[in-house]
Amino acid sequence: MGNVLALDALLESRQVWRGQPAPRAPSKQPTGFAALDDALPGGGWPDNALTELLLAADGVGELRLLWPTLARLSRADGMVVLIAPPYLPFAVAWAQTGVQLSRLQVIRADARNALWATEQCLRSAACSAVLCWPQQADDRALRRLQVAAEAGQCLGFAMRPMKAAANPSPAALRIAVEAEPSQLRVLKCRGGNPPTRPIAFPPAGRGSTRSPMTIGQPLRDPATAGSPLFRPHLLPIRTQ
Repeated sequence: MGNVLALDALLESRQVWRGQPAPRAPSKQPTGFAALDDALPGGGWPDNALTELLLAADGVGELRLLWPTLARLSRADGMVVLIAPPYLPFAVAWAQTGVQLSRLQVIRADARNALWATEQCLRSAACSAVLCWPQQADDRALRRLQVAAEAGQCLGFAMRPMKAAANPSPAALRIAVEAEPSQLRVLKCRGGNPPTRPIAFPPAGRGSTRSPMTIGQPLRDPATAGSPLFRPHLLPIRTQ
């Protein structure tokens, strides 16, 4: 056998190249929640990428988590698009979060066409953020959305049931939104390891982020903490 050489000696003699990973640029899209920003590698949502929000139940805070980002983007004249949401948005509540309704567009589509519409909006370079509620999305479909977000330099958010966490996903970021206790668990984050501990997520009406969750009446079963942010016929629907 050949002589055993100490690794330190090889490195000092420069016989072995030691590469250094390139530092990741800070995110341009802070979430608006300091604890979550601190836990993410880039300090915010991954730029030009798909983020999955995995939900323990409907209305556990998935929209409240996005308010600071959607409001900021819409105030900067960015277009926010909702693809096939479960209910029509309650315009008053959305406006009170700071979202500019003139920059909010809702597209109705059936389950088959919702993914296609999401991909087109992400890829169009005309949208700043696209939210979708895919009923059936396999790895291939999600990968297309991830690629489309990169191509269109857009933030994509997919709301999916918690059971989807058991399956791998090409999304750059996966966050489980839990209700009892109210907390976030980062399951996957591009550019770093997920934090080992959950992140406390203030319930509606608490914390520094204003929430309209107490406005109006929820459409869904109150036992599931349904969101009043969706109510029929209060926001015009543009069908494309």
